[in-house]
Amino acid sequence: MTPPRAVSAAFLAFLIVILFSDTAAEIAGEDFPTTLRLERAIPRRGVEIEHLKARDLSRRKNGRRLSVAGVVDFPVDGSANPFTVGLYFTRVKLGNPAKEFYVQIDTGSDILWVACSPCAGCPTSSGLNIRMEFFDPEKSSTASKITCGDDRCTSALQTGESICTTSESSSSLCDYTFQYGDGSGTSGYYVSDMLYFDTITGDEQAVNSSATIVFGCSNTQSGDLTKADRAVDGIFGFGQHDLSVVSQLSSLGVSPKVFSHCLKGSDNGGGILVLGEIAEPGIVYTPLVPSQPHYNLNLESIAVNGQTLAIDSSVFATSTTQGTIIDSGTTLAYLADQAYDPFVNAIVSSVPKSASPFVSKGNQCFVTSDSADSVFPSVTLTFMGGAVMLLKPEGYLLQQGNVDNAIIWCIGWQKNQGQGISILGDLVLKDKIFVYDLANQRIGWSDYDCSSSVNVTMSSGKNEYLNAGQLDVSGSSHTASRFIFVLVHIVYILTFLLHR
Repeated sequence: MTPPRAVSAAFLAFLIVILFSDTAAEIAGEDFPTTLRLERAIPRRGVEIEHLKARDLSRRKNGRRLSVAGVVDFPVDGSANPFTVGLYFTRVKLGNPAKEFYVQIDTGSDILWVACSPCAGCPTSSGLNIRMEFFDPEKSSTASKITCGDDRCTSALQTGESICTTSESSSSLCDYTFQYGDGSGTSGYYVSDMLYFDTITGDEQAVNSSATIVFGCSNTQSGDLTKADRAVDGIFGFGQHDLSVVSQLSSLGVSPKVFSHCLKGSDNGGGILVLGEIAEPGIVYTPLVPSQPHYNLNLESIAVNGQTLAIDSSVFATSTTQGTIIDSGTTLAYLADQAYDPFVNAIVSSVPKSASPFVSKGNQCFVTSDSADSVFPSVTLTFMGGAVMLLKPEGYLLQQGNVDNAIIWCIGWQKNQGQGISILGDLVLKDKIFVYDLANQRIGWSDYDCSSSVNVTMSSGKNEYLNAGQLDVSGSSHTASRFIFVLVHIVYILTFLLHR
């Protein structure tokens, strides 16, 4: 028979095994997909930069660009490559029964809207190999149309995102019209219905969740929105106004008032999009410019190859006609008129003679057989508070084609002719974590491999993390409590054994 002291020691060892095996299992979690592979139907071919500039222009609306609990997780597809896709999109499920819609991820606008039935001018097919859908509020048992007498319509009126004339009755539909710079646009009315999404909870589980939100139901589209080559079902605005999904879910207590993305820059694209704060080492923050309709940052200087450009700081000051905007709905990047030429001249001066420069349709290009990193300089953007954004050549160049064994690179940043606005689009945002901390009015970023998993805080400012790839909540309170509980019992048994 085993001696009593040996039995107690064995029991102690058993407790230790249980403690650490359970805790390890709890930390490990299970994988869940954070990216989707895009099967492109669009052939790889040259697309003129002028066409890309026109497409970016078409996403800008007069003065606007469509220009707690758990972490809400959205899948990401698409890529920054303008010659294949040139946009990032996600999926949302709306209505009852739920229908899935593909919508562009757009930090330059506020409203989630999808094409509705019937719809004049809406594409019925897409070159992105996605199935186009139409929302019909008459076929959803939980849908209700928003009227002009609704407080939510009044809120949209204050930001210019709804239309109700004084002659209309309070029972008239709350309409909207978004007009784009090239004449294309969309119009429709607001509805309230169910949004379904995945929530990653503090106990490491991915659960199906839902909430009632207000979104746009577009029944008319015109211009480039009618084209099928890169058609999606709508636009998912991630702005900070009251009718943005971020604000709505935060006010309902569903998610914190912070969201993050990490957009993969490879041709396959994809990435991570969560309503939560990605918390990885090296993220630097700069304050948002207050009281602005977009995500405006205070850009202070630009350096090429370590040399700060001689651009007056007043060029980057924020006003109604100036400023620097972060916008995932823009494919390229645009520099304020007065900043553009010094930027391009500095690039040209830094490039060795082995890269032959030439101008193609107003765009500065180069031909080289060497790697981009060995030929082209780095670019540094410095923002208020000393926050630095370091850009590799792929952050400002586009590969335009090949000549024999050489590659043609062109500067993808464009001059915002006659304008003082600078826009940092997908060309800059890719391959970086971006955190939009609306609760604390700041934006942060860091270089990152967006095919990797990330840690996400459960709410802004709290030290609770989950791994979006592994469902790991290393700071969950229930795990810590159980650890302490068992540890106390181990100490108690050790004390008992030592005093026997």
